[in-house]
Amino acid sequence: MTDRDVAVAEQLARVLGWGGLLLLLTVPALGSSRVDLDRDWQFRADPGLAGDASGWNSSIPPGTQSINLPHTWNVGGLHDYLGVAWYFHRFYVPPQAPGAHVELHFGATFYNAHVWLNGVNLGEHEGGFTAYAFDVTSKLRAQNVIAVRIDNRPGIATIPGFADRGSPEASSPEVRYDWWTYGGIVRDVWLTTSGSSWVGRQSIRTAPLADGAMIHDRIILERALVPGVPATPNAPITVRVTAFGPDGRAAANDERVVPLAAGATEVAVSLKLSHPKLWNLDHPDLYRMVVELTDRNHKLLDESSEMFGVRTVEIRERHLLVNGERVRLTGLARHEDSPWEGLAETRGTIGHDYDDMQALHTTLTRPVHYPQHPLVLDYADRHGILLIPEIPVWQFSEAQLADPRVLALAQRQMREMIEEAGNHPSIFAWSVANESAMSTPGGIAYFRAMRDTIRKLDPDRFVSFTDDKLPKLARAAESAANDADFVMMNQYYGSWHGPAEALVPALDQIDHLFPDKMVIISEMGFAGIFAKNPVEADRMRVKTMRDQMPLLAARDWIAGAVLWCYQDYKSPRNLWPGESEGYVEHGVVDEARQRKPSYRVWKKLTEPATITVHWVSAPDRAPTGIALLVTPNSERSLPFHPLHDYRLIWSVVDEKGKPLGGGERRFAELKDAVEVTGAVQPGEAQALRLNVALQSPTGLAVADEVLEWPPRAAAQQ
Repeated sequence: MTDRDVAVAEQLARVLGWGGLLLLLTVPALGSSRVDLDRDWQFRADPGLAGDASGWNSSIPPGTQSINLPHTWNVGGLHDYLGVAWYFHRFYVPPQAPGAHVELHFGATFYNAHVWLNGVNLGEHEGGFTAYAFDVTSKLRAQNVIAVRIDNRPGIATIPGFADRGSPEASSPEVRYDWWTYGGIVRDVWLTTSGSSWVGRQSIRTAPLADGAMIHDRIILERALVPGVPATPNAPITVRVTAFGPDGRAAANDERVVPLAAGATEVAVSLKLSHPKLWNLDHPDLYRMVVELTDRNHKLLDESSEMFGVRTVEIRERHLLVNGERVRLTGLARHEDSPWEGLAETRGTIGHDYDDMQALHTTLTRPVHYPQHPLVLDYADRHGILLIPEIPVWQFSEAQLADPRVLALAQRQMREMIEEAGNHPSIFAWSVANESAMSTPGGIAYFRAMRDTIRKLDPDRFVSFTDDKLPKLARAAESAANDADFVMMNQYYGSWHGPAEALVPALDQIDHLFPDKMVIISEMGFAGIFAKNPVEADRMRVKTMRDQMPLLAARDWIAGAVLWCYQDYKSPRNLWPGESEGYVEHGVVDEARQRKPSYRVWKKLTEPATITVHWVSAPDRAPTGIALLVTPNSERSLPFHPLHDYRLIWSVVDEKGKPLGGGERRFAELKDAVEVTGAVQPGEAQALRLNVALQSPTGLAVADEVLEWPPRAAAQQ
């Protein structure tokens, strides 16, 4: 761009009031770039369906509201609106160099979206949680308008759709699913620019070797025919592939010239890593695979970067193993929901919630009924959390599961999720449904079709689904669980599923039906509507945790347990009597993220080690020392995982905060109970406070204790 171009663009911005205009001025003619388009959109609801007939796809109507993305209209005045709404955005693009390729990307739109650029139909997308893009190279002008028509109404063949499984509420043909229907452009929108050849996607798989690991990268390259430019049948493109280690240094590379025809071309590259750092729960080491495309003149056409990890996850003898070490894990589910953002979550809300969930020792989560925001997947990668993502086939009937429209849509949503998220090392399995009619011929056929689809896309990961009716089976062959790689059991004994005493017979029945399968308790907890008020509900939640966790731990074949759920979430169902809209009382924090007593109880129950402490002192004298006993959980515990490179930190302060003693002890491998002692110099102190924490290699406190002197009861006498 010349100075004159910039001046013209600035003038246009002032005259037209077009936000985001100058953002695009930095787009290079060739090479890979991304330009965010989240700011300065216009929004208008369309309850009368006037937009199509009035030409809103090519002309912004009056009466719009200014908003930024991500956005949902179901927070605020339109909180309960089910129907059609429109989004509009103006932007300016300078002339593109010959050979430039431009795509318009949507991170997610809920639910049915129809997109136009300058009045030209780009296409449609059905689904609410996966990304998609359009080639807009030939449709761009200097001045552009995006129009997006979105319909968030559920149907019998939408996913998510009406919960028609046959519950008592399902006497109505339009039973909503158990979370709020947030319509809108709920994730980011952006443009990417590349040369006429670009990287469509990477699919990275790792295979361990005795002296390292092989990294197999299946790279999809795309080439466009540029109008006005003579077509070369097989244009030679240099493909440079580099794997960077956790330290940022190049660990392996490959370079080759590929004759690229128009359309898609697959390139398979294998790199060997010598002595790689393995991704695991305590050492979530990540590698980065960079693919660069250059033309015959060495000009950069595109660059793609994907994070991945080197690790193995196995199921062996009904046990879960990460890199050959057995683990038994716990965590919480979490809806993408808050009163201030709804489904249109931003980095701050996601980071806060997952920091809080990690403080609750989350190492496993489902994490909820639908594909997750990329920031959630990145967080799990960086913090060592195993995930089982799911598509939102929620309480579907056999008729729905047998509907060819539903199957085709489910397969497409699963393919989109795998192509978008499949390189994340935190993901070890995929789930194809929740609490649906999987113990029917139609349900079994649905699962087998979905499993076969996933095997073609991602042959290395496990496939399952969650079910809440497995104990009612007479034979394993009656359920699709018989074909799953492992069993996921939702159990709410003490509320939804019957008396608390029925849990043990139910677990025994699962063990009898599936004697060769590992089991994960994919949901457990206590729903508030089974109590008189929220205070009583949380007391019952605490009792459920304390009573049931030992029962699950005692069964060697249960590899994990996920509490439902982290926060109270908005829903049209499962509310207090008389409510048709509200927040389901089910979390360890409320919708405003205020902690309930159950938060502290779950945190204590899921510590991977226990710490006992006492003062060392003569009678009636201030302590002169401390004695600690650190006991790691064993394989008979839930949770359990090997503790490598942990450290114990302790400190003593007086009533004024003055340090009187402290120390630390490091453990290369904490397998057995360890005693630790230390000296304290109380001096004239009137009170002492001992703080002890066991920290993971990432600095997370996984167990802690506090001890005061004199004891608080004695001090009050």
